[in-house]
Parts: sequence; structure tokens; C-alpha cells
Amino acid sequence: MKKTVKAVAILALLNTCAYAQVKDSTRVNPLDELVISDTKFAQSKEKSGKVIEVITSVDLAKKSGQSLATVLSQVAGVEINGNQSANGKNLGYYIRGGRNRQVLIVIDGIPVTDASGISMEYDLRLLPVDQVESIEIMKGASSTLYGTGAATGVITITLKKASNKVLRGNAYVNIGSNNTADNHKYNGQDFNQGLSFNGKYLKVDYLTSLNSTETNGMSEAKGENYENDRFSRIAVNQKIGVALTSKLRVDFFGNYDRLKNAFDDSYNGVSSSDNLFNQGKTEQFRAGFSSKYKYSKGEFVINSGASSSKRNLFVFNSEFEYKSKNINVDAFNKFNFSKQFFALLGTQYQFSEMNFDSEFSTIDHKNAKFAIVDPYTTVVYNSAFGFNLNVGVRINNHSVYNSHAVYNFNPSYTFGKKNPIRLLASYSTAYITPSLYQLYDAYSGNIHLEPEENSTVEAGFEIQLWSKKVTLNTVAFLRNEKNAIDVDANFVYFNIEGKNKAKGIETSILLAVTSRLSMNANYTFNELDEPLQRLNPKHKVNAAMNYQFTNRFFAGINYQYLSSRIDAFGYPAQFVKLDAYRLFNATLKYELIKNRLTVFGAATNIFNEEFVENIGYSTRGRNFKVGLNIVL
Repeated sequence: MKKTVKAVAILALLNTCAYAQVKDSTRVNPLDELVISDTKFAQSKEKSGKVIEVITSVDLAKKSGQSLATVLSQVAGVEINGNQSANGKNLGYYIRGGRNRQVLIVIDGIPVTDASGISMEYDLRLLPVDQVESIEIMKGASSTLYGTGAATGVITITLKKASNKVLRGNAYVNIGSNNTADNHKYNGQDFNQGLSFNGKYLKVDYLTSLNSTETNGMSEAKGENYENDRFSRIAVNQKIGVALTSKLRVDFFGNYDRLKNAFDDSYNGVSSSDNLFNQGKTEQFRAGFSSKYKYSKGEFVINSGASSSKRNLFVFNSEFEYKSKNINVDAFNKFNFSKQFFALLGTQYQFSEMNFDSEFSTIDHKNAKFAIVDPYTTVVYNSAFGFNLNVGVRINNHSVYNSHAVYNFNPSYTFGKKNPIRLLASYSTAYITPSLYQLYDAYSGNIHLEPEENSTVEAGFEIQLWSKKVTLNTVAFLRNEKNAIDVDANFVYFNIEGKNKAKGIETSILLAVTSRLSMNANYTFNELDEPLQRLNPKHKVNAAMNYQFTNRFFAGINYQYLSSRIDAFGYPAQFVKLDAYRLFNATLKYELIKNRLTVFGAATNIFNEEFVENIGYSTRGRNFKVGLNIVL
């Protein structure tokens, strides 16, 4: 039976790799679509010097019931570790051999971080995918535009916006099982629901949404003696926009997100008795505004946001409290010298502070804080004959470290009208300063840490064939990492001497077979130096096939393969090889009432494969989910 399943999997993968599509969730969009990640302003993808992965609202609708982390993990070159584990499991972001601190999350134009975290990354578990309108993923060093932290990739998330109607509402609910591979109880254990209202009246538009999640049914830790761990999330999003004039618009936002989760007592990945007092609570407030002023020769934009986070952990009957404050203000001006030539000039200000308190140690916010002021500029030239050039530089001025320059050079060339081919190349650098925790923690901190430096060179192509029904792209990259931060045998942070290298290839193929049948596949290859190998798969494959039976009935299947990976656990660290695994998933959607009521059903890990995503942690087996969406 196992041989038969493997044979079917291989045949399905080969068939899907032979065809790919233009309208699915992990696609690279046609060259005439718009992207914003590489200039901060919308421009044709044909003029971009990057292969930017775009996930649209239509794509997200085809992934009903999936988390944001699971959706992102289907993108070429991206692995979100923990997306197949219990909802309370923390997430690891891996792009091109990088880790959380090297991947920057941007929401509605504003970089989001948590200064109390070891890596200062934004927790993607806080954001329900139902609040998201679209996502862009740009890989490679991007510090010139986005500052410290954008070393291996930038994930730009755009939240949903108000409609043009005076009042419009939306409500959804879905219920699913939450099993491991050895648990076959398919009763409801995963509940997601949400409600939103939005609209526009005269010059004011608004959006209010509330989303919640409650799950139970499986333990976060893998073992026989653990009890089920509960997880809950509440997310509130408020937006108000005002078009003050035909040229000036101001948008205000406020968010409140809360997570609660229980977790287990584990040692060296071996099960022990469950500790009912192990639990965590995270609260985050975000607020800010964006303004855009358009004039005859360009635009002036201010994106600003402030956030405060509080995390309480109760572990081994002890309490640990983490607090942080983050401020980010980014003001930039785009000036058009001509239709082919424009320049972006801006300054970004970031402030971060943290406070940590426990019976074992403390970190005082009076000392644990820093500020960064970065002036930057980017120049873009788009010729009439297909040659494009994006060049930029940023000066990083850190209150703890000296000034440091980062830059990028990104030419591309597009030729051919019937079957356009885009050639691209880039060289870019990035600069990552140590986090406040790495600097000031009483036991692990090291105030002598040096910032990490990254450089990435990449080259590739994108081609469209058969009246643009086929899109194929391939990018090869080489990344050098200098002064990488790690922990020694005493759990003290230090800089690794010398350079670590990551090289690889990312390729995607997409095809619209007919007006109803579409397919896609992508493949990622990573060759990494030993310090970068943990939880980074050398080979990863995603493939999908969608069929629109009628205007109302949709069906989709997808396949994912991850090769073996290296993980570490215990003290001193012991390394273990995690076996490769493959997953098959399927989704059905039917529109009961046109433009009003839609129902869906989804099955994940259909063959109930048992696998390990992270040593010592449970993973999901075969699960089912059903739900409905109502437009009011």
C-alpha cells in the first residue's frame, strides 16, 4: 500500500510539474500585474528586477480554512516551520537559509516587530488570514528599502480595505478536527469565526473586524502522557480613511490581538507528565496612521505606527513577563523626473525598548532600548526598450552602533511581446543589529556583540509562453552571512567567526490549461553551510491543481514534499535527522447563493502520514474542516 501511494504521489507530481497555472495561490503573476515591494510604489511587474511572489484575495479564497503560516509555506523558497503543528507552537521563518531575525514582516507599509523577543520578529500567529487582502514575498537582502532585519526576505501583507458601498458586512464560521496521526476522533476541536463591517460615505471609509479562534484536541508536545493543550486568539482590526482633498488622503488604524495557549513540560523530546500550569498569554496593541499626498511630479508618503506587547509565561510554577514598545516612522518622497526615471528619497526612524521580569533575572527598559535613524534613496530607470535599473543606498545610524551603509544594484531586461522574457540580476547587502534580549539578558546577553552583515547575489529569468498561459521562472542565489549570532555551550550569545554561505535555486511553473483547469508547481533547492542547516530542507516541492466545475463549484488539490532536515535538542545540544514527509490536501467550495453564501470543505494530510516537523512536538494527521461565509 505504501509503495502504491508513493507511486501515485510521484506520478501526480510529475504531471503537475508538466503543467502550471496563472491563477493560483502560490503563483508568480503575469508580467503586466502590479507589485510594490521593490519600490514601495505600484509598478508593473515587467519593470521589476525581482521575481516577487504575489498571493491575491482570489488566491486566498481558494485556501479556505488554512492559516497564514500554511499559505506562506506553499511559496517557493519559503518555509514556515510550525505550520503543521499545534496552533500554540511558535513559528520559525526560513528563507534562503535565514531565520526569523532575517525575515521582515510589513503590514500595510509599516514594518512590525516585537522588541521583547529574542529575534524581535512579529508573531504571525497574531494575524488571522481572514483579515488579509493580499501578500507579496520578495526574497533577498532588502535593507536598502526596509532597514535592519530585511536580510533574506520581506513579507508584505496588505489588510482588507473598505468597499465603496455605504454598508457591507461579512461573517464566517468554520469547524474542524484537530488530530495527530494516531488520533482518529474527528469531532469539532478547531473553531474559527469572524464578523466585519465596512463601507464608504462621502469622503470617509471605514472597516471594523473581529476574529476569534479556539482549538483543543491535541498536545503541543509529542508523547503518550500529555494532555490536550488549548489555544485561543482574539483579533480586532479598525480602519478609518479620509480623502481630505483629491490629492491628500489620511488613513488611521488600530489593532488589538491576544493569544492564550497552554503547553507541555518536555525534556530532550521525551514525554513526561503534563504540567497543567504551563501556559502563555500574549497581548499586542498597534496604532498609527498613513498619509499620502499626490502632486504633479510625484507623491509624498508618511507611514507611522506604534505598538506595545506584553507576554506572560507560567513555566514550572514560575512567571516570566516580557514587555516591549516599538515606534516606526517612515517618510519618503517619490519624484518623477520623466516617465522613465524617478527617485525615492526617505528617512526612517525606529525606536525599541523592552522590559523582562522574573524571579531569576530582569532586564530594565531604562537600559534595554535603542533608536535607529536611516536616510535612504532609491533611483529607478525604466527604458522604453525593456531595460530597467533599480539602484539604492541607505545609511544606518544606530544609537548603540556606528553608522553603516547598505546598498543594492538591480538591473533587468524584458524583450519579446508575444512571449516576453525577463532577465534579472541583483547584488544587495543587509545589516542586522543584535536584539535587546541578545545584548542585555543577565545570563545570555553579550553587550560586545557585533551586527550581522549579509550580501546576496542572484540571477534568473521569467518567461511567458502560449499567449501568456504558461509562466516559468528560475532564480539562482548566493548569500554570504558574516558575524552571524549564535549561542555557545553556556547559552551565551556570540558572533560566529568567518562567513556562512547559502546558495540555491527557486523555480516555479504555472499553466492555465483551460478556462476552468489550472495547475502550478514550484521547487526549492538549498545548499547551506552547517550553522544554517537546522530545520532548513534541502529540497522542497509544492504542487496544486484547481478545477472550476461551474461558476459556483470549485475543487482544488495540493501536494507538498519536504526532504530530511537537521534539528537539535537538549543540553548539551544533540543533533537528529528528521525524515522527509509529503502531504496531500483537498478543498471543495460551493456558492449556494450567488455573491451571498458560500460553503466549503477541506481535508488535510489525507493519507494520515506521521511525520516530525520539530523534534519533541506533535504534528497534525488527517483532519477535516467545514465552513461557510456570508456576505451581508
